[in-house]
Amino acid sequence: MTRKVLIVEDDPDIARLVQMHLQDIDCEGEIVGDGDQALAACRRGGYQLVVLDLMLPGQDGLSVCRALRAEKRYIPILMLTAKSSELDRVLGLEMGADDYLTKPFSIPELMARIKALFRRVDAISSAADTAVEAAPIACGELEIDPVRHQVQVRGEVVELTAREFDLLYHFACHPGRVYSRTQLLDQVWGYNHEGYEHTVNTHINRLRAKIESDAAKPRYILTVWGVGYKFAD
Repeated sequence: MTRKVLIVEDDPDIARLVQMHLQDIDCEGEIVGDGDQALAACRRGGYQLVVLDLMLPGQDGLSVCRALRAEKRYIPILMLTAKSSELDRVLGLEMGADDYLTKPFSIPELMARIKALFRRVDAISSAADTAVEAAPIACGELEIDPVRHQVQVRGEVVELTAREFDLLYHFACHPGRVYSRTQLLDQVWGYNHEGYEHTVNTHINRLRAKIESDAAKPRYILTVWGVGYKFAD
């Protein structure tokens, strides 16, 4: 099955390069060069993924990402950025991007990230039929509902990105089990590239800020020094 990908990139050389290589993984890429065109195209529908540049004419990538996340239909977003600061990455994740890649990037890595996002979407879709059997997971004041894809702390709904939810649910399904950053990249993100363990750190920090009463003294997602992380058992 051919998947449709919207490439939002104002550099025509990069956009065409991505479009060309998408064909190798059975994807059809459509190119737009600014944020307004991107929103109009997404609202017409039919795309299974958006590859979104951060720096765009008009509305920038963060604004586009925020607007897409306000829509009812969920579309995976892979953000591209020429910036490498932690703030830029965090802002992209805050707006709801599922993943990010810093320019310059290698085409094989970009294709690996795209395929991983598709695997994640397919896994969620295939699990939908059995989701009615999945009971909520409760731990202290935290409740995770896989059917509604919702998290509550002390009865209040906590807004998580799709990746944050996946990571938290993965932890909660295996309480007490210690995971290295590499294992989490493999099992939650669906890929692992050397040097990207900081992606896990960023998500862990954001999760703690959202679900812990005191992120400096976490109750749910615990650090196992020298090894990785685990969910409280």
